[in-house]
Amino acid sequence: MDKVIGTLVAVAVVALVGWLMYRSWKRRTVRDESLGSYPVPAAHGAPVVDAEVLYVATTPLGEPLERLAVHGLAFRGSGHLEVLPEGLILRIAGESLTFIPADRLVGAQLASYAIDRGVEPEGLIALTWIAQERGAAEPVEPRVDSYVRARYPGDPARIIQAVNDIAAAPPAPRPEEDIAAAPAAPRPEQESEASND
Repeated sequence: MDKVIGTLVAVAVVALVGWLMYRSWKRRTVRDESLGSYPVPAAHGAPVVDAEVLYVATTPLGEPLERLAVHGLAFRGSGHLEVLPEGLILRIAGESLTFIPADRLVGAQLASYAIDRGVEPEGLIALTWIAQERGAAEPVEPRVDSYVRARYPGDPARIIQAVNDIAAAPPAPRPEEDIAAAPAAPRPEQESEASND
């Protein structure tokens, strides 16, 4: 009899935890349903960088432990990242294609952790960009970090360099300092300002 009661209690606890997780995820998807990426341009250049990655999560800027359910970026999975002259494409298994135009890309740098994924120091790449907010009454520019892990050595530096070369969105101050700064290539406007001095 005790075994039956113990089994019933265990089943009830598991069911309750499962229900709470499901409810939490549903609330998150409703909260974030207006966030998304951008349409891929009909014509675009050849990839500057083409790399296999593991997509980890997308979070609000500087909040690596707060997952966002951005359309096309809600679930972790194997992916393919392409940096084009026009922007960045992320193809994640089981998700719709994600495109981030160059003028919505803020930059890329190394990171050590994101929600449910801790790695060796600077083992992740944080791609900072401005998400599209559909249906907003007033123009808003939600800045987010999308975290990926490159599969092959040497790819993180190539990805970061290529993203920072095309990133055209203005940077914003980070609310924390947990992301390690990666060497970023100066943008063309910075180079021209330096030459004018």
